[in-house]
Amino acid sequence: MFQALQALLAPALMERLVLVVNHVLSGEPAATERLAPHAGRVLRLELEGWPRLLPTPPRLVFRITPAALIEWAGADEAPVEADLVVRSDASNPAAMALKALAGETPALAIDGDAQFAADIDWLTRNLRWDVAADLERVFGPVVAHEVARLGSLLARGLRAAVQAVTPAGPNGPSARP
Repeated sequence: MFQALQALLAPALMERLVLVVNHVLSGEPAATERLAPHAGRVLRLELEGWPRLLPTPPRLVFRITPAALIEWAGADEAPVEADLVVRSDASNPAAMALKALAGETPALAIDGDAQFAADIDWLTRNLRWDVAADLERVFGPVVAHEVARLGSLLARGLRAAVQAVTPAGPNGPSARP
């Protein structure tokens, strides 16, 4: 029963994730300009070391559309040849999620087309979701400002928590910008 539930929820979750990513991409002309030359190319994300006790994540395979957005191609049963493979250590998904929420980019291993990799790297470093602007469209400026302020406080708290649990290197705690 759990597998049947996962089979129903995973595609719905991935489709919602793609909608959010495309919303962010379409709001930044430089992002779509960088993706446009890669229309039709395929990006595959691999989560290495995923804990066996957790449900297996869906296939993270994405195709660049002619509109310079992304579509999820992981629902296809047939193997899809990837132009770019991005690997990340997922042995501790909770820490990985905390770091992502705190705005940190995880360590990535990238194989494939160099220009495609450079453009994806640029997107991961520069593309940000302006949540406050979206909230303002829905709730108005006062509520949006307060929610954004609370979100900023939460993000700072998450960053501090991540730094507190990150192992110290040979020269003491690692400094992060």
